[in-house]
Amino acid sequence: VKVQRPGILSEIALDLYILRLLSPIQTTLQNAVNGIKTTQEDIDLSIQLVDEWGRGFVAETDYRLEARNTKTFEAAMRKRGLDAVCAPTVVDELVLDKVLVTEWVEGTRLDTDKSPDVPRLCGVAINAYLTMLLDTGVLHCDPHPGNLLRTTDGRLCILDWGMTLEVPNDLQYALLEFIAHINVEDYDSIPEDFINLGFSPPDVTPERLKNSGITEGIAFSFRQLSAGGGAKKIQERVKAEFQERYGSDLTDEEIQKAARAEMLERMESQLQSEGVDVKGVTNVMEEMSRRNRELFQLPPYVLYVARAFSTLEGIGLTIDENYAIVQECYPYLSRRLFTDRNPRAKKALRAMLGLANEETSTTTSSLAAVQAGAGTDTPHSGLKTSKLLEMSEGFASYTSATADVDQDGKGQTAAIVEFSKLFLDPKGSTLQDILVDETAKLGDAAIRSALRAALVDNPAAKAAAAALRAPQDALAQNKALLSAVPGPLKEALFDRPANLPNLLESLIATTPEDERVLSNIQDLSDALGPRIFSDGVTENDDGVVSGVRTALAGQLSDGALGVPQSLPTISPEIASIFSDEETRKTITDQLPGVAALGRRIGAGLLKRAAYRTEQSEVLPEGARKVLVDANIALADAIEPKFDSED
Repeated sequence: VKVQRPGILSEIALDLYILRLLSPIQTTLQNAVNGIKTTQEDIDLSIQLVDEWGRGFVAETDYRLEARNTKTFEAAMRKRGLDAVCAPTVVDELVLDKVLVTEWVEGTRLDTDKSPDVPRLCGVAINAYLTMLLDTGVLHCDPHPGNLLRTTDGRLCILDWGMTLEVPNDLQYALLEFIAHINVEDYDSIPEDFINLGFSPPDVTPERLKNSGITEGIAFSFRQLSAGGGAKKIQERVKAEFQERYGSDLTDEEIQKAARAEMLERMESQLQSEGVDVKGVTNVMEEMSRRNRELFQLPPYVLYVARAFSTLEGIGLTIDENYAIVQECYPYLSRRLFTDRNPRAKKALRAMLGLANEETSTTTSSLAAVQAGAGTDTPHSGLKTSKLLEMSEGFASYTSATADVDQDGKGQTAAIVEFSKLFLDPKGSTLQDILVDETAKLGDAAIRSALRAALVDNPAAKAAAAALRAPQDALAQNKALLSAVPGPLKEALFDRPANLPNLLESLIATTPEDERVLSNIQDLSDALGPRIFSDGVTENDDGVVSGVRTALAGQLSDGALGVPQSLPTISPEIASIFSDEETRKTITDQLPGVAALGRRIGAGLLKRAAYRTEQSEVLPEGARKVLVDANIALADAIEPKFDSED
């Protein structure tokens, strides 16, 4: 039972009034200590921050709003399958303007509980807050340790929903893009992110932000945050870096002076790059401060976001001194990007996986998507299999941690089920689009590689090619005969047959993209094989160890063609998951999606064939057009179609 203290609004109003009076004084003194001149913009910003805090304090006195927030959160978590997190049940009939009643929650504070699953619940808390920030759009802004409980049944319960922040949809996707770019260290995209997030005024260009040196600062900060350990460990690492840079024998004061001197040097260099006469600037730091005020601003929502996640980090550090909140965000990010069909989320996912983004095209041709992702392959482009595996593990980690209290390994089973739903969804998904595209590329590359091995690189094929070229070579060496043979006859009997091997080789020539795709599938096989199959290793009475790999090696070494007696077996972990009847039924229910997936892959192969045909320089233009149109028409016919509302 929560009863509001009488006269609390008057006390809050008085406190805010005093803070508004003191804020300009505090801002002026703080700037003076840092050697910076105070402007009216500085004072206005400080008062805006006080007002934003005041908005939150006043909102906490609205108990009906708090009850509504509590129920909305509980419903949102159930809808999204986050069964490992909950909120107290509100007793609606007893809620009044100044009285809030909820059911009692049995549990202990998360930061003091000694249960072995507390580290997992810290991950649940991060996933829940990211879901609020980036999905539901209502962020709980008061996650102090007393408001986070571990219930007796192993769930996380979040209390006190009086202070919340509404997050608009555009801001959610701007934050999602920013987190994605940070995770893949795409710092060139950070300036645009800053503008989208409101950290810079709309009239500031990304180029100007990039020239300000912001990317270097973000990169440094992200490296430190990723290493974990909170402020204490970051301070230790930064000090170690400074000692390595300036000298390990320097005192702390000497290191500070050296760092300040380097910072001033960089500021002067930055000002010079912008055409400023540094010699005419009396205070470099003040000038940079003025310019930074033009480039950067602090949106009010940052106060609540920073408060929420810094509190969560503090709880994590009490459990693990090397806790890294940035790494804990990865499972949610993986799950969100795998399942969100919004174009901005799709673009972020493709960027994380190393794929070129599909530009909006005015053409409606089914070939457009294939053209967007082909023909521009570079050593650094194409699907990053390591990142795909990393994100898949993050998706599984998110599902297993949040979908259940993970008793008897149910969370891992849930992760397998959710991934099968995602991959076999008949309506498709962003991840399915990417995998279908890569599968089509693989099929294309494998067929071309096999045809080349059989028709070009094979000794018999080389002999046939030599035989076709032999008459032309012989004719070229006999000048008299060469001059006597009519041109049309020479072309029909000598030139065309001799050119057939070249035409064939051109049609099935492998490209750097083919090599990358085949290399990727080998990487995936090496990574996934041991997780799915065991080696069937056994030891006989003589102490000789044998297994499928050793058996295969023996068969290959002596040239035998028999099938090895020891074959791969499903790993015990996978077998245990599929031994559950409910899991088998759930996955079996997804089998209708296999047909749709097969049709999408078939359509992808046909589009790929159309693309290859269009790129061919040896086929006549008329033949190319007929083949391209036929492949595209067939692809469009077999590819599953869904209404826009699906």
